[in-house]
Amino acid sequence: MRHAAIVNIVTHAIRLTGVDRVHAVVGGFHLRDGPVIDQTVAALAETSPAVMGPAHCTSWRAHVALAGAFPGGYQPGGFGTQIDL
Repeated sequence: MRHAAIVNIVTHAIRLTGVDRVHAVVGGFHLRDGPVIDQTVAALAETSPAVMGPAHCTSWRAHVALAGAFPGGYQPGGFGTQIDL
């Protein structure tokens, strides 16, 4: 099964709930390599989540880009990771 892009999920959640912004984006982003990383990070930055927690299926390059874009909110995830909200 193919997952929807993380940006589509976040924008759909905003549209569905009517909130101004999503507080946290946590999980497997299914974000590998290529120009889609920069595009995805830029689009996520526009939504301004306080917590950015990429996990499985997120490449090291994507983690680095997300950490740079969300210096105060980047929290890498994985099995057993606890993120306090």
